[in-house]
Amino acid sequence: MESTVLLVLVLLFLFMGVPVAISLGLPALIVVAFFSSDSMSSVAIQLFTAAQNYTLLAIPFFILASAFMSTGGVAKRLINFAIAAVGHFRGGLAMASVLACMLFAALSGSSPATVVAIGTIAIAGMQKVGYSKEFSAGIIANAGTLGILIPPSIVMVVYSAATDVSVGRMFLAGVIPGLLAGLMLMGAIYIVARYKNLPAEEWKGFGEILSHGKTAGWGLFLIVIILGGIYGGVFTPTEAAAVAAIYSFLIAVFVYRDMGPLKGEPWVLESDGARARIGFNAITYGLSFLVVALIMVFFATAGPDGSTLSFGERMVLCGIPALLVMIAYAVWRSKGLTMASASGGTVTTGGGFGALPGTLAAGLPIFGRNFKLIGTKFVPGCFHPETKKVLVDASKTTVMLMFIIVNALLFAHTLTAERIPDAITALMLDYGFNWFTFLIAVNILLLIGGQFMEPSGLLLIVAPVVFPIAMELGVDPVHLGIIMVVNMEIGMITPPIGLNLFVTSGITGMSLVRVVKAAMPFVGVLFVFLILVTYVPALSTWLPYSLMGPELMVR
Repeated sequence: MESTVLLVLVLLFLFMGVPVAISLGLPALIVVAFFSSDSMSSVAIQLFTAAQNYTLLAIPFFILASAFMSTGGVAKRLINFAIAAVGHFRGGLAMASVLACMLFAALSGSSPATVVAIGTIAIAGMQKVGYSKEFSAGIIANAGTLGILIPPSIVMVVYSAATDVSVGRMFLAGVIPGLLAGLMLMGAIYIVARYKNLPAEEWKGFGEILSHGKTAGWGLFLIVIILGGIYGGVFTPTEAAAVAAIYSFLIAVFVYRDMGPLKGEPWVLESDGARARIGFNAITYGLSFLVVALIMVFFATAGPDGSTLSFGERMVLCGIPALLVMIAYAVWRSKGLTMASASGGTVTTGGGFGALPGTLAAGLPIFGRNFKLIGTKFVPGCFHPETKKVLVDASKTTVMLMFIIVNALLFAHTLTAERIPDAITALMLDYGFNWFTFLIAVNILLLIGGQFMEPSGLLLIVAPVVFPIAMELGVDPVHLGIIMVVNMEIGMITPPIGLNLFVTSGITGMSLVRVVKAAMPFVGVLFVFLILVTYVPALSTWLPYSLMGPELMVR
């Protein structure tokens, strides 16, 4: 009786257009108050427990990091890097858009943010070189779904909070499926490009890849900080999210300077001489190599009691190659450098090691000027209107999502209290379900539900029901999580409530019907991918279990 009332009320509210959070929380309250033997005090305890969930604390920080990365020029730099890497293939600009979505997904953890950040630039670029608007929009709508599969993923954090599965294992489990999905989309694009004779960009050599990789490096290093820190044992996923938010703020405001009080202020001025530029770049490369190497070595040697190497040992191990990088660049670039002479003419320097001290010293004033600028603008940068706008937008998204999650956890608590999952498990076992047929049922349920609900809310409704059944049938908990995330991906590009469809429609000005028609051909690729992920568990489990061991669950 109680279970019937609960499910009927939820469906009734959803079809009436009541907000998802209220559609989940209010029926749970009604059932507990009028039909259940459970105490109302358990509702208060559950709400308090959900609000205190340490794993869920990662969500606002990942949202904030995504907001700073989306606001800054990181997306444009990633697209340029992707074009340099794969743009020379037939249909290369479309393939580069997929690669850029994959890279941005590893920074944001959000599918809509990926569509907005990459799609705003990439769709216009594809149209300029001859791609149709429909084809471009369809590519971005599908590739943007990788935002919730490639780690870090907000949806994976939600699944982990609902089922007590390790966030770290879930993040690792998404790596191989995420790469495979991206490659499958690129393969489909290449086949279409050969058939339609779509254009290819000019191959400009590995130097172009290196150049754009260097420009995008500060953004890409966020991936190293998040994943390296988690799997190096330096910090938890929640702490990694907090570090990512702070790092994203510093990079967007003070390094890339795409927003805030230093917006548009270059690091190097036109008045800076050639020798000063070389010295500045040499020191920058040396210091960047040192910082990256120190962090990587710390992650690699971290143990329960900290790093197995002392700070001095790490400095020697990383400092020597960093010094060599700095010297090699300065000597190489200063060789044959032409400069103005005291008499008004020009003189060509011989470069070499003799000129090294002067070259490095010439670059120091550029550092001094910029660090002074950062020092004077740091506090204004924290309170700048653009910074406030990012914080407010991220807060709105966080409040909306957390309200849904808390109410969904209350709904899950009511399900468990009424033993509904146990009843469904017994029913399915009585009908002879095994793991194979069970996963078919899960996919059908999630594909239908994904057409009508936001991913986090749907996952929090379904996970408490199907998780105990999966454990009883021997389905791996990490594998089940990836299956659910992939279904959420497809749900984001299927009407009528596919969020990526609305976002793509908004940034292109196309009608929703046109966006749906444009996205559908590539949805077939994701369906094939779903079948592979569902029935080849090793795609999801090999990497996390190789590095972190199996996920142990108590049935």
